[in-house]
Amino acid sequence: PPELKLKNIITAMEGRDGVATWEGLASRDAASRDAAMESLQQEVMRRVEGIGPVPKTPCCPSNSDLNHILARILMLSKRCPYDNVKEKCLWLLRSVQDIGVRIPRPLGNGPSRFIPEKEILQVSKVDARTQSIFEEAFSLGRLDNISLVMGFHPQYLESFLRTQHYLLQMDGPLSLHYRHYIGIMAAARHQCSYLVNLHVNDFLQVGGDSKWLNGLKGAPRKLQALGELNKILAHRPWLLTKTHIESLLKAEEHSWSLAELIHAVVLLTHYHSLASFTFGCGITPDIHTDGGHTFRPPSLSGYCVCDIANGNGALEEMLGNHQVTEVSGEVEVLMERMKQLQECRDEEEASQEEMATRFEREKTESMLVATAEDEECVPSRDVSRHFEDPSYGYQDFSRRGEHVPTFRVQDYSWEVHGFSLVNRLYPDVGQLLDEKFQIAYNLTYNTMATHQGVDTSMLRRAIWNYIHCMFGIRYDDYDYGEINELLDRSFKVYIKTMVCSPEKITKRMYESFWRQFQHSEKVHVNLLLMEARMQAELLYALRAITRYMT
Repeated sequence: PPELKLKNIITAMEGRDGVATWEGLASRDAASRDAAMESLQQEVMRRVEGIGPVPKTPCCPSNSDLNHILARILMLSKRCPYDNVKEKCLWLLRSVQDIGVRIPRPLGNGPSRFIPEKEILQVSKVDARTQSIFEEAFSLGRLDNISLVMGFHPQYLESFLRTQHYLLQMDGPLSLHYRHYIGIMAAARHQCSYLVNLHVNDFLQVGGDSKWLNGLKGAPRKLQALGELNKILAHRPWLLTKTHIESLLKAEEHSWSLAELIHAVVLLTHYHSLASFTFGCGITPDIHTDGGHTFRPPSLSGYCVCDIANGNGALEEMLGNHQVTEVSGEVEVLMERMKQLQECRDEEEASQEEMATRFEREKTESMLVATAEDEECVPSRDVSRHFEDPSYGYQDFSRRGEHVPTFRVQDYSWEVHGFSLVNRLYPDVGQLLDEKFQIAYNLTYNTMATHQGVDTSMLRRAIWNYIHCMFGIRYDDYDYGEINELLDRSFKVYIKTMVCSPEKITKRMYESFWRQFQHSEKVHVNLLLMEARMQAELLYALRAITRYMT
């Protein structure tokens, strides 16, 4: 089965020596990298010679372990933050090819289907801080395509990686394999095969039982019981009550402790929102994983039919790169509106009743904003087995006109209530999450497209509050009339789709909002959406836990 095949990726080279080699290549010490590279070259050549006489036309090695090693070397030749390792890996691949063994090549055009590879990889070349963070992530085995795209915003990336590392690797209430399995369950709610595959691999690395991967029914009853919480948090968190919490904490021999439940809730909300970011930035499979490379030779025209079917290669670039008709002056119009709103703010303040009415109007309208118009997404068997009730999603209740109750931040906020509850039951995590929320919310370079020295705080607040408004969360001191002035229809459709049904995001949708803005600014928007969504889910979960405790 594919799970067991994945288990071989890192340990393909026999036992501990192999693992030490991969770790050595990621070391920050140049001598360790050189020694590891030497060991890798010898191992690859030994395996190539083991194939026997090589035919005249390049052969695809039948030895799947060798294939895994070659795919990983290809990844290093493209993604390793150390130039000398990159060059030696490229040389090694060419040497293998010269002997007559077919080598893999990357599929697709970089870490994102939406953003040119050159632009993403340029960041670490010009920013020493990004380069340093990439080296650190690489040494922990986590320089994936998500991190590469987040590299546009190094201050945020640093905080994100620190938090994620703590949740997955450091001391905590849950065992390591439980953590990765919960990551799989959460990512599968949105059919995010990128994250599911990443954590299937990690789950097996830490000794997880491959039988659990046949579906939720193969997992322990304790994890199965988390399925309902996973489903509600991902799609309709306002329906969460203390009864849901009680059923998990009082399940006799299958019950969760409060600390374990907090850890699980943080993981679920982390991966629901990270699935939004993954789809919103068009993240592609990492080079060394399934779907990231192929051993098929390129066809003469520069792409093969299988590439087009997978959305890779030249054809999609030709079709996809025509930006939707340019809207001239889009940025200037937005800046002018911000200026006018600021002047209105200074002149008059709406009454509390009027503010409440504007919130309710915006909340009702947000229910009516359609997500992407395309057909229902049918999850692949590979992903859907990790969760139950795949038909349960966001769209159903809005069609039925189900009412979302109002959650007043004045009554239960992250800063006053949620933060201390998390910190008490899972020390340090409240602090890490708070820092990450703050960085995402306050991040600014004071630019808008080509304009410098712009105060973007009003726009950032409108985006954050619109997402919370969709979840029924209200800030008494905010005038929700500003949202309609600052966020146009296509942007609202993008936000709603990315936050509620991210699996439906397309390249055209990504291109159709803020057409004159830079890719780094759109990634910034996606970070805001991801963190606002995570905080909204967390607020509902933590409020339910607090109600249970009191």
